[in-house]
Order: sequence, then C-alpha cells, then structure tokens
Amino acid sequence: MMTTQAQPAGADSGFDPRAVTRPDPVLLKHYLITALLTGPFVVLVFPPLYFKYHTLRYRFDEEGVAASWGLLWRREVYLTYRRIQDIHVSRGIIQRWLGIAGIAIQTASGSATPELTIEGIPQYDALRDFLYQQMRGARGKAETIAAPAAIEQPADEDEALQLLRQIRDEMAQVRAKIESVQRGGRA
Repeated sequence: MMTTQAQPAGADSGFDPRAVTRPDPVLLKHYLITALLTGPFVVLVFPPLYFKYHTLRYRFDEEGVAASWGLLWRREVYLTYRRIQDIHVSRGIIQRWLGIAGIAIQTASGSATPELTIEGIPQYDALRDFLYQQMRGARGKAETIAAPAAIEQPADEDEALQLLRQIRDEMAQVRAKIESVQRGGRA
C-alpha cells in the first residue's frame, strides 16, 4: 500500500510544491484511525478532524507558505520563508504505515509549538528540502544584496535594521563632535 516513497528534492525529482494545494486523501484515514483509538470518544474527536481535512488548503508561493482550515473557526497562517527558523518532520507509527508525515515549521516567535504543521503530504522529504532551500535562499538574497553593491543602505532590508544603522551612524557623529570639542577645549 505504500507506493509513494519520499524522494529528495532536486531537479529530477519531479516534485512541485506549488502544485500542492490539498492534503492527500490518506490523511482522512489517519484522522479516522486516530479517532477510533479514542474508543467511545470517537463521536467527539472525529467530526472536527473530518471538517479540518475537508477545509484544509495549502499555498506555496515565491514569498512563503500559507495554510487555512476550519468551518466555524477559520484559521489562516502565512509564513514567509525569511521567518522560518526550523523545520521538523514527524512520523508516528500510523503515519509511517500510511506513508505520510507532518512537517512542523517553527519561527522565532518564542512559542513552544510550531507556527504551522503541514499534514498529509506523501512527498514529505521533497517538501522539507524545498522549504530548506527557500529558507536559505531568502537569507542568501538579503546577504548578497548587502554585499559590495550598497554597503550603507541595502535595498531589501527590514525597516528596523535600517533604523538601527541610522542611529549607529548618528551616534558615531555625536561621539566625533564630543571628542573634537574635548581636544579643542584642552588646547
């Protein structure tokens, strides 16, 4: 039953994350098995999972990854690749049996739980590798822009970083003036 093996992300893998918009139908089986393991509480556990599966949508674009789900309480998460700090792939015994995994994406938000978990993707290794490439690429772009072309004010930096550099430069000017006044006052 496990005909979908994970392939590494590369030019010849044929995996296009931008084509991933919905979880694999096997995720519904995972939710059903998980709910059945709760015994008589299956009537309370399964309906929310059922609606989550049917409303779960993913979107991968040039800037980041988005996910949305929910009927009554709609939840939407959008993470830019620049904000991603860590990526974890977790596979429980049922997930391994079904050939899927959960990809937990964490940011520097300070929360112990991941900001977003992508569930029900059979090509989890390829997706993880894609996210790592995008995460490193987003950081690499900022570093290459800040290199020799415009050392003082790179075009694609955060406003906070630009403000801190401006404060640093003004403090250096104030320090230079104070030192020149002190030297002039002594003479």
